[in-house]
Amino acid sequence: MIIAGLDVGTSKVTTVIGELAPDGVLDIIGEGTVPSQGLKRGVVVNLERTTEAIRQSVFQAERVAGVKVERVVVGVGGPHLKSVTSHGLAAIRRGHSITEADVERAIEQAKAYPFDGELELLHALPLEFKVDGQEGIRDPIGMAGVRLEVDVHLVAAGRGPLANLRRAVEEAGLTVEALAVQVLAGGLGVLNPDEERMNVLLLDVGGGTTDVAVFRGGRLAHSAVLPLGGDHVTQDIAQLLKIPFEEAERVKRKYGAALPELADPELVLEINQEGGSLGEVPAPELARIIRPRLREILHLARQSVDEALGPLEIHVNRVVLTGGTAMLRGFDLLARQQYTLPVRVGRPHGVSGLTDVVATPAHAAAVGLVRFGASLPVRAPEPKRVRAKEEKPKGEGFWARLKEIFNNLF
Repeated sequence: MIIAGLDVGTSKVTTVIGELAPDGVLDIIGEGTVPSQGLKRGVVVNLERTTEAIRQSVFQAERVAGVKVERVVVGVGGPHLKSVTSHGLAAIRRGHSITEADVERAIEQAKAYPFDGELELLHALPLEFKVDGQEGIRDPIGMAGVRLEVDVHLVAAGRGPLANLRRAVEEAGLTVEALAVQVLAGGLGVLNPDEERMNVLLLDVGGGTTDVAVFRGGRLAHSAVLPLGGDHVTQDIAQLLKIPFEEAERVKRKYGAALPELADPELVLEINQEGGSLGEVPAPELARIIRPRLREILHLARQSVDEALGPLEIHVNRVVLTGGTAMLRGFDLLARQQYTLPVRVGRPHGVSGLTDVVATPAHAAAVGLVRFGASLPVRAPEPKRVRAKEEKPKGEGFWARLKEIFNNLF
């Protein structure tokens, strides 16, 4: 089975192609990443540029994999996403055990949440069941009772941004096989077996936005999108040092650090200022420019969790950072200081093949999209394994449980 994940972000478009073997092992066989110039804060603002970036990204991945991609699992991000946890209820006939149909009825009632008419429901993810008041049940099928309740995490997206994203993919000559929110895909990509049994805060810090999610026992319990990301760090550098954005991005990637004490005090950076002149900046000073914006992102993420679930320290055991900005030196240490919780940088795991290519925080969502596609209950005929034309382009754990959820929903 061949699955392609398409991560369309503010700063880059990444395609990852995976092949699911009969024994359940996921081989990464293709990858392509190109700059993205048609999106702002995760939303398509230039259809033509977005379409071209998608074409180029898929084409690069096809050449590496030696397959022709026709269908893709597409990641959805941006501030237009809305989420809520809704409650569903189903009565059970006395003397009867709970069946899949009963579970579906309870979930359907939860899905009836009155979202705004401009929103389209993307996910209805069961969190926890309750039978006759008994809480903490993950699978009620076969149990006896007269009252079945369920909490379901609902995620919806704006119809306009979603339609533009679909159109960009289709104009690139591809079919949208499924849509998945970026943060859910990120969790599929990086949460390890231990974290699937914990309460984990996942922060996917991209170019234009930061996706916030709390996973309880491997299930998405809270999600939100912050309108801040790595590009805002770059803008701060550009503004304060009076250098072009591209130069600020280069300096950030090569010399940036989240904490001044991690920067070499003897290192003085030569930067290309506007007008062509050269300037000098001590490395610790660059870190002092970077740190406030990262602190703001971490603060807003904490605020999101506090307002939805309660105090972060009570409801979260660990923090996992993904996205391109997670590779900034010392970001995990800054988060550890601010949250007083264990923090690690998340990288895709549990795959084979091109592991060295995709083993970065920036590939978390793309690899997770491939895993999401593998969890779908019905697959269209896969593309033939043939050499892509040389022409311009037009496991286990959380994964297994997600597949089980989808089988129950369809």
